[in-house]
Amino acid sequence: MWIFLAFLAVPMIEIGLFIQVGGLIGLWPTLGVVLLTAVIGTVLVRSQGAQALADLRTSMNEMRDPTAPLAHGAMIVFAGALLLTPGFFTDACGLALLIPQVRRAVIRYVAARVQVTGFAAQGSASGTVFTQDGRPTIIDGDFQEIDPENLPPRGPSGWTRH
Repeated sequence: MWIFLAFLAVPMIEIGLFIQVGGLIGLWPTLGVVLLTAVIGTVLVRSQGAQALADLRTSMNEMRDPTAPLAHGAMIVFAGALLLTPGFFTDACGLALLIPQVRRAVIRYVAARVQVTGFAAQGSASGTVFTQDGRPTIIDGDFQEIDPENLPPRGPSGWTRH
C-alpha cells in the first residue's frame, strides 16, 4: 500500500513543483536547473561512491563488519537514481542522501526497526572453507606435475572450425 501511495504521490508532487517553479523562473531556467542538478549529482555520486567502495574494501580487508559501508553505498546508488530522475522533489531527496550525516541518521532509523536473527559466512581471508561445526574442510588428493614441453601433440578441440 505504501509503495502504491509513493508511486502516486511523487509524480504529483513533481508536476506541482514544475508548474510552480516554471511559473516563477520560466521554462528554460527550470529545465536548466533540472539538468544542472543531474550533472552535479552525478559528480557527487561518483566521488562519494568511490569513497564508499574504498571503505567497503578496507572493512573487508580488516575483517570488520561491512554493514555500514554497504548501507552507505546502497544509499549513494539510490541518491544517484533520484538525482537522475527529473524533478525537484527527487533531486532534493537525492541531494539529502549525499550528506553523510543524513545517511547515518537513516541507517540508525532503519537499524532500530530491523532485527537480525542470524548470520553465517563461508570461508576466510586465507581461502579456507569451514564445515558447519567450524572445522576446516580438508580435501585429500594426489597430483602429478606435467612438463608442458613434453605434452603429446593435440588436434582441434572440437569447438573450433577448420
